[in-house]
Amino acid sequence: MPTRKPPPTSPHRIPHRIAVIAPSPVSMFNLAIPEMLFEKVEIDGVRGYEVVVCTPEPGPIVTTGGLGLEVPHGLETLAAADTVLVAGTGHRYLPDPRTVEAVRDAAERGLRIASICSGAFVLAEAGLLDGRSATTYWQLTQELKERYPFLDVQGDVLYVQDGQVMTSSGYAAGIDLCLHMIRTDYGAAAANTVARLALVAPVRPGGQTQFTQTPLPPARGTACADTRGWAMRRLDQPLTLTDLARHAGVSVRTLTRRFHAESGVSPLQWLLHQRVERAKELLETTTLPMDQVARACGLGTADSLRQHVVRRTGLTPSGYRVQFSRVGAA
Repeated sequence: MPTRKPPPTSPHRIPHRIAVIAPSPVSMFNLAIPEMLFEKVEIDGVRGYEVVVCTPEPGPIVTTGGLGLEVPHGLETLAAADTVLVAGTGHRYLPDPRTVEAVRDAAERGLRIASICSGAFVLAEAGLLDGRSATTYWQLTQELKERYPFLDVQGDVLYVQDGQVMTSSGYAAGIDLCLHMIRTDYGAAAANTVARLALVAPVRPGGQTQFTQTPLPPARGTACADTRGWAMRRLDQPLTLTDLARHAGVSVRTLTRRFHAESGVSPLQWLLHQRVERAKELLETTTLPMDQVARACGLGTADSLRQHVVRRTGLTPSGYRVQFSRVGAA
């Protein structure tokens, strides 16, 4: 097993190069996620990422939907990469040995390694998950545990980061993982900007549940979406469940049920997450004193700000600002 190295807190260079490995058959949705998100990152007028899709045998490959896809780049692409991301595949038990070796070599060189959905099986086959926490699509977690008993499978989370290795669960959780990587590299403001451009939810915590038992409401049910937008514009104000329910025009009980179905968390959990995200943006983009940051994001006091930022990031607000501030950046 390669020696663990900390993940990069900023790109090695701009643009940060991401090699996306497409096993065959590959999920086209998995391939679309990195291009959709990473290619939207712009830092001071410069592209933040360069995304290249590669495969063990360049040329036509099959997708899980039966369509053909032309991939002109081979695994030599990993030699110039900063991050390697393995997309999901229908052949999780028989990963191409060339892919396994290339991913293992990349990890030994200290590159950040990530996977979406069943791509975790490739990382596990390469030995990169031994002794680590990891996740995959919830229907595959038991199979991952049985085949690779030396890893700690987190069965009901969106994504997991353990050192230089990141894994995500299925489908749209790959979006959450990529936004987390953008936030790690360029900060919360950049990640949330990309989320808005891509019309997806802001960065969600990796420990959030993968799925809910309650069916999603009908597409025409926009009350919670409108209320989330309303609350986002008022993060500097005290907001209660009653306030949110009143805006949505429903009871507190109904709001809570619908909100959890749409967001995977309770209204107050979601609200706290957004307050902390706003605090992180202010820490990155302003020089406001801590008490003003706390008031502007609705956390009240500098002590409360410190408590929540430390819990979410492992850094004090001042430490977070030192590490991620872009004020005055060239």
